[in-house]
Amino acid sequence: MSDGELPLRTFHEHRKGITEMFGVEIVCEKGGWNSVYSVKNPEVLKDNQLGKWLLDHYNVPQDFSTFYGMRDRILLEDIARGNQDYHPIIEAMKQNVEMEIDYQKYDGHRQTFHVQPYALKVYNRRWYLLGFVKERGELRTIALDRMQHMTLTDTHFEMPKDFDARKHFSNVVGIYVDKNLPVTKVRIRVYGVQVEYLRALPLHKSQEEVLTRYEEKYSEFTYRLCLTPELTSQLLTMGDSVEVIEPLELREGIKERISKMLIYYGL
Repeated sequence: MSDGELPLRTFHEHRKGITEMFGVEIVCEKGGWNSVYSVKNPEVLKDNQLGKWLLDHYNVPQDFSTFYGMRDRILLEDIARGNQDYHPIIEAMKQNVEMEIDYQKYDGHRQTFHVQPYALKVYNRRWYLLGFVKERGELRTIALDRMQHMTLTDTHFEMPKDFDARKHFSNVVGIYVDKNLPVTKVRIRVYGVQVEYLRALPLHKSQEEVLTRYEEKYSEFTYRLCLTPELTSQLLTMGDSVEVIEPLELREGIKERISKMLIYYGL
């Protein structure tokens, strides 16, 4: 086997994993040393939203052996170590059984929760569990990398028939959802090349470009969003390339954060 080739055993492990994850069957059409493999049922990806999401977001080349051979030169972002712990959660979701989770905050405080797992979500390189926390009596989002221990219980639960994970997060940037927050019109002015970045990768699905001034080199975008801390953080990451036009509440909040930053730098 030459350097860069995928070991046969590894290939079959990946083939099995692809079938389990995507429902795609990779079959051998010609055996022997020059075996030829093909996808038996490519049509399944048309109806597999999770599969299409993974392929689109991670953009893994179709020739996986080429990807494997260049593995030292194709660099992916790390995800917090909690990404190794989602398997028991998926099993609990399959069985609709509650989980007992030992959770530790960053300040060191530990708590034990009994959670009905509804969905998993990746945001900003971290895995989160969305579930009904019995001790809180409401839906909460919990970071997997803060879970110290988790066990499946024998207590079954029924998923609400009207629950939709995508709809749950549809009005926010990130993972923080507060049902008491109203959906608000947000308008921002974006300068320079940051305009192209937002056109290529919208801040939120509700994004609309409503004004373009080529001579002044800015565009304005509107959104329908809840005003959450993550929205503020995302806007601040754009630095001096963005200005909040409305609502006033968000604009003043950004100004307050900038004022604190100036104090830190002695200005």
